[in-house]
Amino acid sequence: MGLFKFLKDKFSKKEENKVEQESTKTYVQGMEKSRKNFASKLDNLSKRYKEVNATYFEELEEILIEADVGVSLTLRIIDEALTESKEKNIKEPKEINDLVVDKMFLGYATNGGNIVNEIRFVSEGPTVLLVAGVNGVGKTTTIAKLAYRYIHQGKKVMLCAADTFRAGAIEQLTIWAERLGCPIVTGKPESDPASVAFDGARKAKEENIDLLIVDTAGRLQNKTNLMNELGKISRVISKEISGAPHEAFLVIDATTGQNGVVQAKEFKDCVPLTGIVITKMDGTSKGGIILAIRDELGLPVRFIGLGEKMTDLEEFDLDKYLYGLCLGDEYE
Repeated sequence: MGLFKFLKDKFSKKEENKVEQESTKTYVQGMEKSRKNFASKLDNLSKRYKEVNATYFEELEEILIEADVGVSLTLRIIDEALTESKEKNIKEPKEINDLVVDKMFLGYATNGGNIVNEIRFVSEGPTVLLVAGVNGVGKTTTIAKLAYRYIHQGKKVMLCAADTFRAGAIEQLTIWAERLGCPIVTGKPESDPASVAFDGARKAKEENIDLLIVDTAGRLQNKTNLMNELGKISRVISKEISGAPHEAFLVIDATTGQNGVVQAKEFKDCVPLTGIVITKMDGTSKGGIILAIRDELGLPVRFIGLGEKMTDLEEFDLDKYLYGLCLGDEYE
C-alpha cells in the first residue's frame, strides 16, 4: 500500500477520535500555505504529462527544491525515484509523485536516531531543558508554550532567564511566567548567564521542580563566545543536577528556509542538541525544511508551531505532517 492511500485511510474522519481530529485539523490548517505551494504543483505537473520523461523529473526536482526539501535530499529522492521507475516500468505521473512522497517519508523515518518527541523526564530531581535560538525565531513564546504544555500535564515547571544580553529577554520571559503562574529565576541584564542558570538549578532542586526550562542565548555572529557561554551553562548546571542538561532544543523559524539548516549546523557545534522546535510553520509556503534538517543533521523535529494559540505547539507527527503537506485539502 502506497503512502498516499495509507495517509488517506489513517486520517479519514470516521476512524479518528475527537482529540486526533483536532490535532489533524491543526496540522491541516497550519500546513495550508505549504500545501498550496507543494501539493498543487505536484498535481498540476502530473496533469501536464501523459507519461513521465526526463523533463518531468527535472520539473519535479525543481518543485522539491523550491519547497526547501534541500538540494542533497532532493537529488537523492529524484535519483531513487528515477531508478525505481525504470526498474518497474512506471510511467504514470501520479504514481511517480506517490513514489517521491514515499521516499520523503522513509528519508525522515530512517535518518538519525529513534524519534521521541515528548521531553524525557528523569526519575529523580528536576529535568533540565536548555532552549537556544537566534533573535526573532519565537524562542520566548516557544518556551512559554512548552511550559504551558507540561503544566497542563501536571508537572511543576520553572523558567530560568539566562539570555541576559538580549534586550527585553528577561522582561518577556517574566511576563510569560506570571501569565502561566509558574516560578522564574532571573538575573540582572548583562549578568553572567551561567550564574543565572546555576541559581535556577539550585532553586529547582529546593522547590522539587519537575522541569526547569533555561532560556539561553543565540548570538551566532560571535560563535566562539556563544560556544563558551553554552558550555559554561552546561557545566555549572551539571554540578548542581546530575546528568543535566537532559535536553537541548534549538528553535528555528520555518520562514527562514535553508538559513534554518545553517543555524542548526552552527548550534550543533556549540551544544549537544537533542531536538528541533520549528515555529511559524503556518506562515511559510516552504514546508520541506523539516526534511532537510533531519537529512543533513540527523536531528528530529520534536515540536512544531502551527499557529499562535498556546495549544498550537504540536508534538511533531510525521504522518500528520506529510498528510498536511500533501493531502490536507481532502480533510476539510
